[in-house]
Amino acid sequence: MHTKNIRALVKKQLKYNHPHWKNMKRKAKKRLIKQVMDEVINGYDFSQTVTLPIEELTGIEGQTPTKGIKTIEEMAKYVSNFHNDKLFDFDKKRKPFPEIIDKELKFIDDLFDDAIINSLIAPEGYSPCHRYVQPYQLFRMEILKVIKYPEISYRKFCTDEYFGRERKQNRRFVRLPLNTKEQIHHTELSHFRSRLSFTNLMNILVYILHHLYQSGCLANSVIHAIDSTELPSEINYPLCTVEVEGKKIRIYSDIDADCGRRRKKRDKSQYVIGYRMHTLSAINPLTGHCFPLVSLIGAANHHDSLFLTPVIKLAQALGIDMKLITADQAYHDSNGSVLEKTGVYVVAPPSEKAKLPDNVLDFPVRVTCNDFCDIPMKIMGCSGNGHEFGCTAAPGECIYESNCPKYRTIAFDNGCFQPIPTFHEEAQRAIDIRKNCERPFNLIKKREGLEQTRVRSQHGVVARSTFTTIATLLIEMADTRRKRCKKQDGQLDLFKVAG
Repeated sequence: MHTKNIRALVKKQLKYNHPHWKNMKRKAKKRLIKQVMDEVINGYDFSQTVTLPIEELTGIEGQTPTKGIKTIEEMAKYVSNFHNDKLFDFDKKRKPFPEIIDKELKFIDDLFDDAIINSLIAPEGYSPCHRYVQPYQLFRMEILKVIKYPEISYRKFCTDEYFGRERKQNRRFVRLPLNTKEQIHHTELSHFRSRLSFTNLMNILVYILHHLYQSGCLANSVIHAIDSTELPSEINYPLCTVEVEGKKIRIYSDIDADCGRRRKKRDKSQYVIGYRMHTLSAINPLTGHCFPLVSLIGAANHHDSLFLTPVIKLAQALGIDMKLITADQAYHDSNGSVLEKTGVYVVAPPSEKAKLPDNVLDFPVRVTCNDFCDIPMKIMGCSGNGHEFGCTAAPGECIYESNCPKYRTIAFDNGCFQPIPTFHEEAQRAIDIRKNCERPFNLIKKREGLEQTRVRSQHGVVARSTFTTIATLLIEMADTRRKRCKKQDGQLDLFKVAG
């Protein structure tokens, strides 16, 4: 914990005392980091108790809920009332553009309200009459790249090959004039991403989530899931490495990135330098389809469990109603603290390292009161930090009745006795459907091209991942890429099997 605190202090000094860090040469960065690191370590008190919030220790303090973020319910009211104060609403009366032939782009173009998008992402003091390129055009350009051209660089994307006068569909989608050669330079997209605040990103995401919930893609009751995936950075070598208490502290030119263990993969290294994306998804239990909702971006060296509570709090700030979250073993709520802080139950497969409490038999789970009793007990509910079990013996059935307390409490753990015991049928169903939340990661990284982030800062990764999540939801809502197969006679519907 001290190493994380020291690294957080070094990052804080570099960010606030040296704002021109990105423009410095590599040798100057090395000298500066060495000086700052020595000052922090020499003045650090290792006997102190680390009291920094988990958001600062994990480097996600810039991704916490802020006052300006709208909920999904507030966004619905905002959208419905946005044009009420206008005498004429020209956007609703405009004819569809014949140049947009692609069904997917046509659906997205009809869905977007440029005036609303401008109001959500425009910078403070925005005056449209003095701008050649509007924020909604840059946003449309980002979405177009993610959906249609994820494999190319931004520099190549902003050329005649994709926005020449003959590319009428692309120009019309981005709202560029068809009778000129004017284009948007790739540096404008870079400045656009860097100037978007976290509040702007969350509000435009909520705008899309508002349409998702209205589209009918999700059922009335959904199961939420959380998982993570690594996002490698282009930076491979640290500028400074210091060993403290047997652990190494590495500082890279991207000071928010770090080196962490990668999940076991045959064709890749054991370690990854960069970030991890922790994503909350919604699974439709009737169809099995999974939709990414919101993500947090943290350094790759932090354990997944540290991000469970921050992700839930951010999702609740967006107005996402959650009761149960299914996850893998890295997100165990082993002591019930997540349930106490957020009111959300987390269920995960039991850890192989968890030991059964005394007088508990597995397969099936059978709880007895003590070493001398063979009568199984019944679960009565859960208290603050454990499950309460009561005796089911009939009067006169147990010979130890006079000396038996007839109840016992088993503390929460990361095995069978989680806040929702895994031997319950509902918990087992949630664990079985958890694998569905891995599909969006494959789409986000491979189809939408997030595996090559092409940005060199944490804020850039946050913006890029938000645009990618929005693009994924738009593709799912458009529903033009899913393979259609005719149902044969006697074939069961998926929702019947799932039910």
